[in-house]
Amino acid sequence: MPTTSAGILLYRQADPEGVAVFLAHMGGPFWSGKDEAAWSIPKGEYDEGEDPHAVARREFEEEIGVPAPALDYRLLGEFRQSSRKTIMVFAAPYTGDLGFVQSNTFELEWPPRSGRRQSFPEVDDAQWFPSDVAEVKLVKGQRPVLAALRALIADEPG
Repeated sequence: MPTTSAGILLYRQADPEGVAVFLAHMGGPFWSGKDEAAWSIPKGEYDEGEDPHAVARREFEEEIGVPAPALDYRLLGEFRQSSRKTIMVFAAPYTGDLGFVQSNTFELEWPPRSGRRQSFPEVDDAQWFPSDVAEVKLVKGQRPVLAALRALIADEPG
């Protein structure tokens, strides 16, 4: 059965030429020390019957440590990942000050086959990046989200 996730992509005008997006660096030992293709839209899985937008808001708060801003979110689209996971992304412009506070944690046997369980943050950082930089930072399966965002912004009035 395919996995479904929902996430929030906040964006803002970076300069006269471009836009910046707010991304989260995935936590845990696998992503430690990695930068390129190691960032993600704040997101989380949801089950059939759950409201994807409500899940996206909940997951944003769990991963970033602050509630998702109260904004007029628009569905950016559904994006299929190579893992067969589908991510429903909601986007909104944001002009306020926002930074990473603290993420929820998960447990993992680490090192592998050691019998020791350790807790790791689901997200260990979150930052604003110009879209051209985000294109490299985002995991490859989420990069089409940036093209959809550019199309959304191009269609916005004024």
